[in-house]
Amino acid sequence: MKRQNVDRARELRRAMTDAEQKLWYHLRNRQLCGHKFRRQHEIDQYIVDFACTDAMLIIELDGGQHAEQQEYDERRTRHLEAKGYRVLRFWNNDALTKIESVLGVILETVASPAPHPNPLPVGERVRNAESEE
Repeated sequence: MKRQNVDRARELRRAMTDAEQKLWYHLRNRQLCGHKFRRQHEIDQYIVDFACTDAMLIIELDGGQHAEQQEYDERRTRHLEAKGYRVLRFWNNDALTKIESVLGVILETVASPAPHPNPLPVGERVRNAESEE
């Protein structure tokens, strides 16, 4: 399975969509505030469109087919978030026509600290904050 994913990721890199090419143009070579992004990056059994592992950020570009596979996308997102990643999803059309807005959201997200992967429940946070005072 691992070998299949590596081969599939290579194939996807060679056959990028127009939207992926446009976004990659802005993400490659550490152009976005020095953050290293990888394209068609393998995480467990999934291949994500773009990943910045230092910022624990995944960017997915969705075409029309994603309207029919929402349940799969939600399951996949939950799995990736459980591993500590933040997942941003954009429509292909937004990447093609509103690239500055898309880049703004990405930049804002990488600039903000990632939430703790195992946050305390709300009640525990309040008790801990009160005991520190």
